[in-house]
This record gives sequence, C-alpha cells and structure tokens, in this order.
Amino acid sequence: MVWYITSQKTKNMTICHIFTKIKKIMPQYPMSNYKRIFLDGYSYYLTMVTHKRNPILIENINLLRQSFADSKKRYDYDINAIVVLPEHIHMIITPQNATDYPKIIRAIKYHFSKHCDKKYYAHLMQSSSRNKRGSKPIWQKRFYEHTIRNEKEYHAYVQYIRYNPVKHKYVEQPNDWKYVGCNSLHQKSIVN
Repeated sequence: MVWYITSQKTKNMTICHIFTKIKKIMPQYPMSNYKRIFLDGYSYYLTMVTHKRNPILIENINLLRQSFADSKKRYDYDINAIVVLPEHIHMIITPQNATDYPKIIRAIKYHFSKHCDKKYYAHLMQSSSRNKRGSKPIWQKRFYEHTIRNEKEYHAYVQYIRYNPVKHKYVEQPNDWKYVGCNSLHQKSIVN
C-alpha cells in the first residue's frame, strides 16, 4: 500500500512543523531493544548512516547508484522517496515482500563497501570486533526503520526527506538539493 499526497497540503507546512511531527512519530527506543516489524503491503522509512558519519556518499554517488541498481536486481521494491546527504541516507521504500527490507539494506551496503576505494575510509579506526568480522569502516552496523502505518505518517516522512538538506544547512530550499527524489510527489528518484 503506497499513499500519495497532494502538494496543496505541503505548501502551508513549515520546516518546524515537519520536524515536530516526525519527532512525535519516531520512537525513542534504544536500538538494542528494537524489534523489526514485517507487514506486506506497507512502506518503510529507513535511514542508513556511514561509519563515524564519514562524508563519502556524495563523492561516491555513482557507486551508490550502482549499489541500489544491484539490490533492485535481487529484490523487488519501489523507492518512493529518498535523500542522500554526505554521511547518511533517508528513504521510503515499498518492498514486494516485507521481509526483504533488511536484505535490501544489506545488499546496498555490501555492494558499496565492496567497491568503495580505500582512500575514503582508510583514515578511520574501528573496534576490534568489527576488525575480526572483516568489516570495513564504511557503514554503521545497524539502520533505523519505521513501518509507515497511515497517510499522515507517509506525508510527514516524505516532507522530512525533502527538507532534510535544508535542516542540515546544505541548501536554503529543498528543490535546490539535487540528491533527492520523491516519486510520490511526481519527481524522478535519483536512484531509479
């Protein structure tokens, strides 16, 4: 189930309102106590962050696009909205099979990590447990997920994604950031 919003509602919404609404929606549970929910037909808001917030994603945008393309060969899902910032990604996806979204994230991270030039992460230290597992210091181990349960949440997350570059002071207007795509707003996704 994918919800579409009209641009009429978004014109009167300020950035402050958007962030306030998102804060109310996002649970404040510690990640270790967090349980994943898998509901077929629902959309999922996901966030992936680089290790120690290393700002390498924009410099490697073509590799990131290839990583998404590779994951889409393996898993059937739609990207409804996405924003790529230098050190993190927010997106809304609707997988054909709900249990695939952790696999989708893993596939994107794996492909990106496998092909990322060492010069982008060689300066970073990581824990001995990550070293033992053979992990590269590219991505944080976990990711944030929220099952979107209604149109109001969907609308709030799409707006959060659109305004995220403004929040982080990369641009003054959301349309000025070229690494954002919102299919639900009839814009072309940057990775599709």
